[in-house]
Amino acid sequence: MSNIRILTHRLFKIIVQEQSSGLHSSVLELVVEYYCKAIAKECMKDMDVKIEKGWKEALAVEFQQPYFERLTELVRKEYSDSTVRVYPPASKIFAAFDQCPFEDVKVVIIGQDPYHGPGQANGLSFSVNPGIAIPPSLRNIFKEIHDDTGAPIPDNGDLSRWAVQGVLLLNSALTVRAHQPKSHSGIGWETFTDAAVRALNDRCENIVFLLWGSDAIRRGAMIDRSKHLVLQSVHPSPLSASRGFFGNHHFSKANSYLKEHGKTEIKW
Repeated sequence: MSNIRILTHRLFKIIVQEQSSGLHSSVLELVVEYYCKAIAKECMKDMDVKIEKGWKEALAVEFQQPYFERLTELVRKEYSDSTVRVYPPASKIFAAFDQCPFEDVKVVIIGQDPYHGPGQANGLSFSVNPGIAIPPSLRNIFKEIHDDTGAPIPDNGDLSRWAVQGVLLLNSALTVRAHQPKSHSGIGWETFTDAAVRALNDRCENIVFLLWGSDAIRRGAMIDRSKHLVLQSVHPSPLSASRGFFGNHHFSKANSYLKEHGKTEIKW
């Protein structure tokens, strides 16, 4: 934002000088117009978020909101601070959107924030890179899929194979400090990811929303049940999975709904 500050400072100086020098109003008007356009151009440059084109169009209004500008500044500062480690890698912040284009979304799974351990987070909720130990919640997800559909339990936790089939693996917060869960909650990400869910709700039909745990259920309150399928249960965490996640049959129910509405089923 340094260019914007420079331009704004110059404009301020010109206005102050005009008050003392009596610069002709028509000239001042042209100068102000020039600087306003330059400032707007710099704002657009800073907010030129690198994200899948369908999502970029669907969320265009969000990228111009003051909260998103503040969020962007804070996240950039965190990633540039050598004393702080932030996950996922910066190039993976919008991986959920990039790997699952807006027009292709068939299922949405809402998580909380990225894994905060080394090498775990890859931008997709619940997912970890190949070679990384499968986290307990994901192990429970795989167990339920196996029990529900008969699908074999994978040997790695990379869920990009779901994303490319139309499963949006969306965390409520898209970044986190190392070893500090929810450290980037409340800085603006939830407003942004809520807008993503709202865009799908308003502009699409027959999407399956899988909401696990109170946080996801609360975030899904906006979803129109008359045009989408919403499946809710407790979180797959070992602390709660036995109280309603196991046996919820969400994966077979999701595929049945997709099939009924002429959509390709997910190969879980």
